[in-house]
Amino acid sequence: MECQSILIKNTIIIGSEIKKSSILIENNLISKIDDDLSSNDADEVINGEGKVLIPGLINTHTHLSMSLMRGLADDMPLDTWLNNYIWPAEANLSGEHCYAGALLACAEMIKSGTTTFNDMYFFIDDVAKAVDESGMRGMLSHGMIDLGDEEKRKKEFKESIRIINKCHNTSDGRIKVSLGPHAPYTCSMELLQWVRRKADELGVRIHIHVSETEFEVEQIIDSYGARPFEYLDEIDFLGDDVLAAHGVWLSDSEMDIIRDKKVKISHNPISNMKLASGVSPVSKMISKGINVSLGTDGAASNNNLDLLEEMKTAALLQKIYNLDSTLLSAQHVFEMATINGAKALGIEKELGTIEVDKKADLTLLNFNKTHLTPYRHPLSHLVYSAQGSDVDTVICNGQILMQHRKLLTLDEQEVIQQAEEASKDLLS
Repeated sequence: MECQSILIKNTIIIGSEIKKSSILIENNLISKIDDDLSSNDADEVINGEGKVLIPGLINTHTHLSMSLMRGLADDMPLDTWLNNYIWPAEANLSGEHCYAGALLACAEMIKSGTTTFNDMYFFIDDVAKAVDESGMRGMLSHGMIDLGDEEKRKKEFKESIRIINKCHNTSDGRIKVSLGPHAPYTCSMELLQWVRRKADELGVRIHIHVSETEFEVEQIIDSYGARPFEYLDEIDFLGDDVLAAHGVWLSDSEMDIIRDKKVKISHNPISNMKLASGVSPVSKMISKGINVSLGTDGAASNNNLDLLEEMKTAALLQKIYNLDSTLLSAQHVFEMATINGAKALGIEKELGTIEVDKKADLTLLNFNKTHLTPYRHPLSHLVYSAQGSDVDTVICNGQILMQHRKLLTLDEQEVIQQAEEASKDLLS
C-alpha cells in the first residue's frame, strides 16, 4: 500500500527529545514534524494517540534464510551446531529455499518493528527478490568461505561480483550489497586481501564474523601468531567500512585497534548466550568510543528476529556480567538498535533518527497495553517492557508495510505455508 503522503497524528516521538507531535511523510521522506499539522495535509492519516513512534529498528547482523532451520539444533556447542547440523543442511540449499526463508524472516522482522537489516548468506539474488517484495531495506552479502582452496576461492570471487553487479542499489536503493567473507578462520589471507581491494575499488562495505568464540581466537593465534583483530590489522583489512559481527573475545589492544580503525561491531547477545559463546565487552567498547550496534543473528541460533527483545537482553546482560546496574542504559541500547545501526551500515545521514529530510523508515508501537502502563516513561518501557507484538504500524521508504498488525506487502499465511514446505523439503 503506497501513499503519496502520510500523516501520523498526535503521537509520542522518541527522538533527540521525547515529545508529543505529528509527523508528515511525503514520498519517502519525513517532510514536517509539527504540532499543528492537519488531516487535510495528507492522503493517509494514522491516529498516533496512545502510541509511540521510533525510527525503524536496524538489525546489523542476521542470516534471513536460516529461519527455515529454526529449532533444528538447539542446546549444543557452536562447533557441533555448525559442523553436524547447520552446514550439512546448507549443503542442500537451493534458491527456492532461500527465497522462502527470506520471505518468512522479512515478515517476522516487519511484525516486530525492524525496517533495515544486514544479511550474509547464499543465493542472494533470491533473497533480494524476497526483500524487494517485502518493501524492507537490506544490505546483503554472499557468505564467502574458501578454507584455503584456490578453486573454491575463485568461485566465491565470481559469485560475489555477480551479486554486486545484479543487486547493488536496486529496489529504489533499498537493496545494497556488501562483500561478506565469513570469518578469518574460514577464509584464507588471499581471500581477505582480495575483499579489501575490491571493497576499495567498488565502494562497497564489508561484513564479517570475528572473535565469536574462544576456540576461533585460538585457531587464528595458532595459524598466524596473532589474535584475530591483530591479524586483520596486520594484513591491512580493517577500515571504517568494516562491520564485524560478535566481537566476544577481545583483548584491550584489539579494542584499541577497532577504535583506531573505526571498525563497527554488531553485538548479538541472545545468539552468543544460547551458543554459550561468551559475553562481548560492550560497555568497555562503548567507553572507548567504538560504535556498537545490535543484531539478532539467524533464527537458527536465536531463535527469533525480535530486536526489541534483543535490546532488553543486551542491557541486562551487561549489567549482570559486570555486576553494575548503571551500565548500558535504556538510552544507550535504544541508540544501538537505531542510529548506531545506521552508522554501522554507513547510512546515518538517511536513517536512524526521526528528523526532517531523513528517510521515512518508522515504527509505531501501541502502548495501550497492561505491561506498558502507566504511560509515563516511554523510553524505559520501550527497552524493558515492550515486545515485538506491540508493534502496530511499520513504514519503510514512505511505504506502509504493516498497519494495525496486518502485513500489507506480504500475504502472511501464504508466507508461513511456503516456509513450512521449503523447510520440510530442505530438512527431510
